[in-house]
Amino acid sequence: MNEKKNPLQWLRSLLFVGQIYFMMPVIGLLFAPWALFSRRGARTCCKTYSRWVFWTASWMVGLKVEVRGIPPKEPGLVAAKHQSFLDIMMIFTATTAGKFIMKKQILWTPVIGQYAKLLNCIAVDRGKRGAAIEKMVADVKAGLVEAGQLIIYSQGTRVAPGVQKPYKVGTGVLYEQMGQTCYPVATNVGVFWPRTGIYRKPGVAVVEFLEPIAAGLTREEFMALLEERVETRSNALMREAGFEV
Repeated sequence: MNEKKNPLQWLRSLLFVGQIYFMMPVIGLLFAPWALFSRRGARTCCKTYSRWVFWTASWMVGLKVEVRGIPPKEPGLVAAKHQSFLDIMMIFTATTAGKFIMKKQILWTPVIGQYAKLLNCIAVDRGKRGAAIEKMVADVKAGLVEAGQLIIYSQGTRVAPGVQKPYKVGTGVLYEQMGQTCYPVATNVGVFWPRTGIYRKPGVAVVEFLEPIAAGLTREEFMALLEERVETRSNALMREAGFEV
């Protein structure tokens, strides 16, 4: 959707983006003595940073965040729509023990990579995704991975508003083999915080936890229901934000 960008809003966006990347190592180092010896410390650090981002976004660029629905408190699979860095922080902050399935390269990212390891996130080699998922399922069943909410982005990457991208079968494999409830998540955050670029739009970015999908469906039934539920609600949230789907 092409639109004229406000020069003042662009400047505010530049200052906002600059300070959140400046504060990332500051907060990371501040919590490091606790985080290095406690997963609770690492989780508290990441949630503190996320809340800093939410707070500064509200007054620097006029972007507020809202979490709808009921986030899971018990172990389960969280299958989410992914549009930008913002939905990562919103979902993580809303869950009690969230950990992500993420691409292996992120482990080399300063601060983020180190904290991903401390949180026991699952790094996936995109070229060997099937083998990585099999190993992850085995580790979960063997108790090697701490129980919690396993967060996966079912389309495999960030997807801009209005762009269609297929859902990856990996989510279905996890659902089928782990035998846990799945919590679908819809969002409209990409309307305000794009997957690339500096400009941030004012408004209300929403992440919504939808009706859970109980274990027991076939992989095909689950994938069809997940995609229909997440895409339908995400489209509605984007229309609510003024984006023509």
